[in-house]
Amino acid sequence: MAEKKIALDKIRNIGIIAHIDAGKTTTTEGILYRTGLSHKIGEVHKGETTTDWMEQERERGITITSAAVTCFWKNYRINIIDTPGHIDFTAEVERSLRVLDGAVVVFDGKMGVEAQSETVWRQASKYGVPRICFINKINQIGGDFYKSLDSIHGRLSRSALPVHLPIGFEKDINGVVDLIEMKSYTYKEYHDQELIVGEVPANMLDKAKHARNLLVEKAVEYDDELFERYLDKGEESITVDELKGALRKAVLSGEFYLVTGGDGRGVIVEKVLDLVNDYLPSPMDIKEVWGTDPKTGDEISRKLTSEEPMATLAFKIATDPFVGKLIFVRVYSGVLKTGSTILNTMTGDKERIGRIVRMHADKREEITEVEAGDIAAVVGLKNTTTGTTLCDPSNPITLEGIEFVEPPVSIAVEPKTKADQEKMGIALNKLAEEDPTFRVHTDDETGQTIISGMGELHLDIIVDRMKREFQVEANTGEPQVAFRESIKGNSDVQGKYIKQSGGRGQYGDVHIKFEPNEPGKGFEFVDAIKGGVVPQEYRPAVKNGIEETLNNGVIAGYPVVDVKATLHYGSYHDVDSSELAFKMAAAIATKDGIKQATPVLLEPVMKIAVVTPEEFMGDVIGDLNSRRGRIDKMEDLMGGAKQITGFVPLAAMFGYTSDLRSMSQGRAASSMELAQYEEVPPNIAQEIIEKRSK
Repeated sequence: MAEKKIALDKIRNIGIIAHIDAGKTTTTEGILYRTGLSHKIGEVHKGETTTDWMEQERERGITITSAAVTCFWKNYRINIIDTPGHIDFTAEVERSLRVLDGAVVVFDGKMGVEAQSETVWRQASKYGVPRICFINKINQIGGDFYKSLDSIHGRLSRSALPVHLPIGFEKDINGVVDLIEMKSYTYKEYHDQELIVGEVPANMLDKAKHARNLLVEKAVEYDDELFERYLDKGEESITVDELKGALRKAVLSGEFYLVTGGDGRGVIVEKVLDLVNDYLPSPMDIKEVWGTDPKTGDEISRKLTSEEPMATLAFKIATDPFVGKLIFVRVYSGVLKTGSTILNTMTGDKERIGRIVRMHADKREEITEVEAGDIAAVVGLKNTTTGTTLCDPSNPITLEGIEFVEPPVSIAVEPKTKADQEKMGIALNKLAEEDPTFRVHTDDETGQTIISGMGELHLDIIVDRMKREFQVEANTGEPQVAFRESIKGNSDVQGKYIKQSGGRGQYGDVHIKFEPNEPGKGFEFVDAIKGGVVPQEYRPAVKNGIEETLNNGVIAGYPVVDVKATLHYGSYHDVDSSELAFKMAAAIATKDGIKQATPVLLEPVMKIAVVTPEEFMGDVIGDLNSRRGRIDKMEDLMGGAKQITGFVPLAAMFGYTSDLRSMSQGRAASSMELAQYEEVPPNIAQEIIEKRSK
């Protein structure tokens, strides 16, 4: 059966983003129930939810992978991605935001803005994603719409204004006042089938008029004609439709945010859906997307229409137990059809599209084509990874990819039995395909298989998935930190490689300056050769020789980062010089140069946020200090809680979650993210070097 065609301006690609436990998944469940996709609202703590379909998600009550679901509301198609809140799965949020047009940011009405709320807000700002705010759980004890709004103003943006005001307080909340229409939308029970439209309650009229006035003042700033009229004739001269149009422009600017609140399980979610339809962008609002020509490197663009040549970005890979490898794609231009041939611009390979499916969490609906602006999944493409562009072979384009940070935590894994050996390799490769922040490699010295991820929970779940999905039993070692090496000083060294063994010899000679690069900038190679003392054709070999040598540092064999190497002099032999000789010369220079430039050991330092009741604050701070932590700030949160923010070396944080639980009677919570790499204190560096050399 052909799928019903939806106009481009009636499509919304949105993400639900938030701090862990703010109620993202419950809100998504509420949306699916209201739009008729599910017959009841699944509860996270009972493991019943649609989008948390992995066993590990249902057991732990958290979201791990972004689930893509498609639903319909008032003739609009809404593609929703429910993203994780736990920092170990931040890559899922990052890759989702790269392909989404808008977002609903969910806040816990009892807590206001939390640590992860700030992180996802920053990520959305990085990708310029317009958003609306939903303050959830305001009907629970301690829930407070206005205090939560104050925390948004204090910590995220002052340009966030309510478009609805809650009627009632805590358990007595029974609806909202819509400030645009100046009507009330109420319910008797939160799970009612529909909202009752009525007049604004008399005791809220003044408050609602004041809040509407602020909304109108802000909206007219985004429409010159309305601004003039507002100044001349006042608020009454602006119609509801004109106000909506101006507010939509404001939201699309990415600098203004509409705020609503309620219970994510309830009928009030319909008002959130109305906001999504009315104010978040359609693919038409994005206009065009930029990329590069894979042959020439020139910048080229594609308009977001079905008439343009096809260009698609793969943003997620998943292994489906029934159909195999699923590649989630966002079509930016043209039409992706079954049976058509596409070009993978990363590998240069052409492939035929076999099947396309629209996903409803873990259920699938077969379709024959996906038009510009839409999201779907393709079954079984080879060598397609996250961030790969798939396009029309006769009109190639490479869209901007997605960057991920290097994972800071590693553990050794080994199969329990001989039978598990081969299966483990296949399982790990499939999991690494899905997750760009999960890496697998073999340690050359020990022959062990090492897996790396964003944190203990991340690696825990990887090992758990190996066992359940691939039936591979594995033993794991202690978590290991991904140390790095760098330099603090400068050096200028010569590297010379001469080999005579009868016949043609080998000759390479380079002079290279080594100096520290800016933190986080990585390796930089500068070609400062004048007059051809090192011929042009040998200089790439010099760069390769330096890069390969930097993979094993001089202190403890860890990769060397943030180094600038300048090739400024050298010599060559007409007959004996070769790329190999110059590569070897560069390797010799690099080993000597790093040794002479004051090498140092670096360790990953995490930014940590701990939320704790005040009575445990002393214990929490004392414990962080004992882990070499630096306290950055302490803040009062809603509900009498305190938030402590600081920086702690990752090496001291293994097992922290259970330690924190026991010192706070289970009432404190923490979140960590990689902040930067810093120099290890000399006494601890010595211990690490001794351990490494054993």
